[in-house]
Amino acid sequence: MEKDTPQWLTFAREIYTLSQAGLAYSKNDFDLERYQRLQEISAEIIAGQSALEKEAILESFSIQAGYPTPKVDVRGAVIRDGKILLVQEITDGRWSLPGGWADLGESPQEMVEREVLEESGMTVKAQKVLAVYDSNRVNPLEFYHAYKVIFLCEIISGEPTPSYETPDVRFFDPAGLPPLSPFRTNQRILDEIFAHLADSGRPTSFD
Repeated sequence: MEKDTPQWLTFAREIYTLSQAGLAYSKNDFDLERYQRLQEISAEIIAGQSALEKEAILESFSIQAGYPTPKVDVRGAVIRDGKILLVQEITDGRWSLPGGWADLGESPQEMVEREVLEESGMTVKAQKVLAVYDSNRVNPLEFYHAYKVIFLCEIISGEPTPSYETPDVRFFDPAGLPPLSPFRTNQRILDEIFAHLADSGRPTSFD
């Protein structure tokens, strides 16, 4: 959640997100009516807390409804003593940089710092954007078109700690990496991270 974001706006965003997904994918007329009503409730909340009119808000919703946009995947590069922090993914047993899909209501910095903490137990501070990749150019995704944003993060505190999503968390030497979870982290990404460590003036890499 954004700092100082009012709770009414957080609720309105969540209701709108649920309604948009339902309207985009539901085929049942009764469910469509319910999702439409959820969208109206979201608009009513916003109108009641702002100078905007409900009709104008709904019109804005209709412009965006169902529009396919890329998802955003944030990943944190955390280095200690020349080794890189990786987490084991419960879904495939392979390893990746800590991170995941971006949530609504957070800045990119907040997202990656939260994801690293939740998945690895490490409190970090995002320092620099190392790379922005079109994931579909690296590993075509079956359901989503995604942009992957890689942040270099400084360790503040903590030790590698597994979570319900990540059964193992470790620092690895670049010469002894475990099997990677390719849709999440691949060798190209790791090579770019270590290139930045070797050259602090290296510009951000992007597709």
